[in-house]
Amino acid sequence: MAPRNPNSEKILDFVVNKGNGIKGLVDTGIETVPDLYILPIEERLLPNNILPYDSIPVIDVSNWDDPKVKESICDAAGKWGFFQIINHGVPLHVLDAVKEAAYRFFGLPYEERNKYWAGNSPTDTVTLKTSFVPQAEAVLEWKDYLSFRCSPRDLESFPLWPPVCRDEVVEYMESAKSVIRKLLEVLLEGLKVKQIDKAREYTLMGSPIVNLMYYPHCPNPDFTAGVRPHSDISTLTVLLQDDNGGLYVRATENDSWIHVLPINGALVINIGDILQIMSNDRYKSIEHRVVANRSKDRVSVPIFVNPGPDAVFGPLPEVLESGEQPLYKEVVFSDYFKYFFSKKHDGKKSMDFARI
Repeated sequence: MAPRNPNSEKILDFVVNKGNGIKGLVDTGIETVPDLYILPIEERLLPNNILPYDSIPVIDVSNWDDPKVKESICDAAGKWGFFQIINHGVPLHVLDAVKEAAYRFFGLPYEERNKYWAGNSPTDTVTLKTSFVPQAEAVLEWKDYLSFRCSPRDLESFPLWPPVCRDEVVEYMESAKSVIRKLLEVLLEGLKVKQIDKAREYTLMGSPIVNLMYYPHCPNPDFTAGVRPHSDISTLTVLLQDDNGGLYVRATENDSWIHVLPINGALVINIGDILQIMSNDRYKSIEHRVVANRSKDRVSVPIFVNPGPDAVFGPLPEVLESGEQPLYKEVVFSDYFKYFFSKKHDGKKSMDFARI
């Protein structure tokens, strides 16, 4: 990585080392995008690369047992890697409350937010960070995020979590558990898996993470990345977005992108790398990116449904039983996780770690 200019080093120190985040930088009243956040032209999302009339599927899951619903979910997972679900059973007031909690946390004074900054937090189960991996990025992402580890053991640290948002995060996670379970049952049934036992449950969803993502308004969002193009390393991701939009999914056409329009009460579901690997490419983890908003602060709340840290995953035996050759080797999730977080967001290149 080329050396940074002195002004970028100064901003990096303010944002990262001093723990102000991009929120703190925007609060200083900046009117232009600093060099540290300006993408090369070839990495920007240009208007002519956006497909204006396309959209990802929207699936009504009010009857999970309907064969047509199951077929729609599996088809969307194979073709698009992304879909939205409505009538999923998570109460609207729970969804609204966790979005409001995100705004509330990021509205706290610096001194209160900074208590949870990486290295300051009273527990490693909740951490405030900025960008993605700042030390490995020539250009930083225009976001801060508060990350909660939410396995049963992690929840023992609940009293140390920020009081302004901890109840809402836990209620959202608890309310979404049945939806996550139903989605995984349907998707694995599509792979000829008859039952999710305890061992497989741990491999699929042993260490969930909930993030409160915050993208402050940006003087020129076209120059920046809220999040660079990447696929998730989860089994699957359940995303709640606010009504400001800004999430784009890679289309099947070369270098084209589809805007995921917000639907009130809907949850956005995307397949993660783990499920693509387990399905031996029947299901697809698709690249996506986020663009900030010029006039409004944006929040979103993803649940990353991850395997347990020491879980070993690879193509499922049920997928390979007909003699199909595996495309991936078996990998320990903690190794895959560390590899993903050792570098900048870089499309789907993380999957090479598991590819045969």
